[in-house]
Amino acid sequence: MKQINLRDYYPDYYTTDVLIDVSEEVFLAIKEQTRAEAAVRRKQYRHKAQYSLDCDDQIEAAALYQPMNPESILEKRQQREELYDAIIALPKKQAKRIYAKFYLGLTVQKIAAMEGVHTSSIYDSIQRGLRQLKNTFNFSNETSKKGE
Repeated sequence: MKQINLRDYYPDYYTTDVLIDVSEEVFLAIKEQTRAEAAVRRKQYRHKAQYSLDCDDQIEAAALYQPMNPESILEKRQQREELYDAIIALPKKQAKRIYAKFYLGLTVQKIAAMEGVHTSSIYDSIQRGLRQLKNTFNFSNETSKKGE
């Protein structure tokens, strides 16, 4: 276990030193994020990205790029898992067709040729599945808002 000082990360909230124990993994993630933020600030300073004009060489875009923080990575992973679970909950054919279209990048025509059916039935099946996914996520968003 490592100790971190919350005052270093939240100076507006903590006016005195508050030390807490965190796991090695969390400590390394915090250190990595701190280093990445410092690298971005150095890049902005060196390339004068804070006040120069973009002249199509994309220096500013690269200098202003912020790497994802651990919270965003975790949130994105959870959203991906929820989506995957919702796709698995669809009827087997719809799930297979949506997976082929959006994860494997196959066209509706290729999916239809592989299954030996008309393209309109594949298209309709995918659309029904997407509507069902939309309803699933709208329902879960509404219930989470009501719980707040």
